[in-house]
Amino acid sequence: MEKIINCFKTVFKKECEMEYFSPGRINLIGEHIDYNGGLVLPSPITLGTYAGLSLREDKIVRAYSLNFDDLGIIEFSLDNLEFKEEDNWVNYVKAILKYLKEQFTSINFGFDVVVYGNLPNGAGLSSSASLEVLFATICRDLYNLPITNVDMALLGQKVENEYFGLHSGIMDQFSIALGKKDMAILLNCDSLEYEYFPLDLPNHKIIIMNTNKRRELTESKYNERRSECESALEKLQVVLDAKNLCEVTIEDLEKYKNLLTDIEFKRAKHVISENIRVKDATKAFKDNDIEQFGKLLNASHVSLKDDYAVTGPELDTLAESAWEYGAVGARMTGAGFSGCAIAIVENDKVDEFIKNVGDKYKDKIGYNASFYIASIGNGPGKL
Repeated sequence: MEKIINCFKTVFKKECEMEYFSPGRINLIGEHIDYNGGLVLPSPITLGTYAGLSLREDKIVRAYSLNFDDLGIIEFSLDNLEFKEEDNWVNYVKAILKYLKEQFTSINFGFDVVVYGNLPNGAGLSSSASLEVLFATICRDLYNLPITNVDMALLGQKVENEYFGLHSGIMDQFSIALGKKDMAILLNCDSLEYEYFPLDLPNHKIIIMNTNKRRELTESKYNERRSECESALEKLQVVLDAKNLCEVTIEDLEKYKNLLTDIEFKRAKHVISENIRVKDATKAFKDNDIEQFGKLLNASHVSLKDDYAVTGPELDTLAESAWEYGAVGARMTGAGFSGCAIAIVENDKVDEFIKNVGDKYKDKIGYNASFYIASIGNGPGKL
């Protein structure tokens, strides 16, 4: 924040009046099933996005990011909130304001803002959802809006779906907007029912392993995977009464396999089996059975590789090296196509684990991975 406050003075020639933070997230298990009505098990982390701002009396917003300082100040008016490619990351701010302005008349003054995120960009730790929830939180305060944290999560999803055309589910925004320190959230992405439970790992650390291969979700095969799932569901609905893929049983999937293409069958198999793994992982966690929890993480990665085809050599190298060098469990996290993997590692083996996996990754891939010890932090708010 000190960095932001100093930058604010330099860039805008005035004092920063208020400060905010919104976390990123990891998903322990339950991948690519949030848009299929499944269960997920995410947690907010202490890495995230910070903002310092001051109010204006006109309708202008001026935004500056320490992550993209070569772009300088990007300025727009509250009267023109349409997408512009040259506005880069500021399109997220415009999108939040656009949809809130359609609902509330109190959004009638602008602000100056400096933003800095310490989430690795494009790493699959939800830097875009962190930014969306950050500005939803800021707008709720500035304009005194009667919106809940669930409303903010849904707003962030709307931004992705409608403003940017990425057909993503609710998990990222929900786990950030409703995050609590040292808690995991078991979320039903169909009903939005959720429960918290302590993420208690006294003898282990969660290690985030970043491939450092950047990916842009909208340019990846994310939307293609979603449409493959929708196609599988449509065909199964001819013979089954199922609202989403996660309501289909493995037995029924096998029974009606002949209705699907090979690709559709594989995609549906991942979705249905992953939903079962989330239930089993939650039970293992509550039973303090960390070994079983780890096995389920490993099985999740194999399914994401073989049935859903969203891993790639970088993520596979990290997960497989983690298994080789003593992780209790490891898998890719996030949407895949590069990004990050996570591993559960015993406290006294962390340094050796990071060195060994890092060396193996560099030998095989040709450049370094980055490693972070994940701390489970709070949701968004004013600092």
